[in-house]
Amino acid sequence: MALQQNADQILDLVKAAGASGDLIIDQGQSLSLKAREGALEEYKVSSSQILGLRVIKDGKVGTAYSEATDTDALKSLVEQALLNASFAAVDAHESILANAAVLHTDDEVLCPHEDVGIDAQIDFALTMERNLAAKSKVKNVPYNGVQDNMGERHIFSSAGLSAYSKSRMCAAYAYALVEDGDKNAMDGVGQAARLFSELDLTQIVTRTHENCLSLLEGTPVASGHYDVIFDEETQVQLFHTFAMMFSGKSAKDGVNPMREKVGQSIADRRLNIFDKPLNSAGFGYALFDSEGAATQSTPLIVDGNLATLIHNSATASFFDLATTGHATRGPKSTMGVGLHQLEIGKGQDLAQDLLGGEYLLLTDLTGLHSGANAISGNFSFGASGYLCQHGERVRAVRGITVAGNFYDMLGKISMIGDQQYWNWERSALMPHIRFADIAISG
Repeated sequence: MALQQNADQILDLVKAAGASGDLIIDQGQSLSLKAREGALEEYKVSSSQILGLRVIKDGKVGTAYSEATDTDALKSLVEQALLNASFAAVDAHESILANAAVLHTDDEVLCPHEDVGIDAQIDFALTMERNLAAKSKVKNVPYNGVQDNMGERHIFSSAGLSAYSKSRMCAAYAYALVEDGDKNAMDGVGQAARLFSELDLTQIVTRTHENCLSLLEGTPVASGHYDVIFDEETQVQLFHTFAMMFSGKSAKDGVNPMREKVGQSIADRRLNIFDKPLNSAGFGYALFDSEGAATQSTPLIVDGNLATLIHNSATASFFDLATTGHATRGPKSTMGVGLHQLEIGKGQDLAQDLLGGEYLLLTDLTGLHSGANAISGNFSFGASGYLCQHGERVRAVRGITVAGNFYDMLGKISMIGDQQYWNWERSALMPHIRFADIAISG
């Protein structure tokens, strides 16, 4: 009730000033635990609440934020946003949506209640680190953590919008450093779930240790061109690195190489990519975007053709289109666009075919930001993984560089698997894709 009253007070002031506006209220609670050498290195509990106001007056946009909710603070918030708007240039495309919808997510699905005590979570963190550190050849466990985060968002607007979403994510991860003589390797895994009880400590410890030992003997392969499969984590990282290709904002700004290619073939005809924000099995679930526009499944690439770019209301107005429900905005930021939950459609290739012959399975990429140019599509990443033959790992591979052009790679797809996999953070759902003729430097 207090939130609604605060929102009413703010938006009444906005309307009294002859402006329109929308208000984001983000609230959060988080627990973060880290262990080191059998003791807690970090025990951090925090909570936050922040209000972010966007106003539009005489075609000019202004934003302001506040962490206080007393009457004077709310009045000051409106005054600051209006003042900021007065110094802005006129924007013919940004507006407050004529949206009076009431949108609420289901707490039982996205934020289920669980009786779990802090002692159990601490014990999980300490046991995970201790058990992994006790494994053979493990020198230490430099990175590990247990998290329990709850986030809540409300959006109100002068048009009558009331949107609410609340979600919980529990996560655990561990990275171990193993040594054998002068050889060393580090790797790790993580898990995420709605309920803390769904996290599997034993699996994290076992898989992390196995991965580290497997990479310990890794050496480069001969330079050349190889078929490459990225694993569940690295494939998601790769597609997210070049996600600007779908951005209506980057197209508006003139830096999206796909701006003029909507409706054209840009990839292998078997490739189908969607943004599916309403799949509640993933942590990218979103019932509405940051403008309060309802979301829906959005085809991005269909049979290799670029179906659409993603838009908020401003970029959509610029291109004389409708918003696709992809507005992004935090309480302290201006409006942008972003994907919710990327999904690549299943292919028709069975595992026995997808994993046939020789190929490289890449399980780690480094330099994702410095080594990629999202405008040209060119990339050069450090990589490690395994040289495989007929689905079996022949040997570990380290110290190599994978390079090429991502946009060209979309046309070099050899096979697409018939099974989909989440990455561990459950932000994207994809089948394995086998890319042909990828340059590898050993």
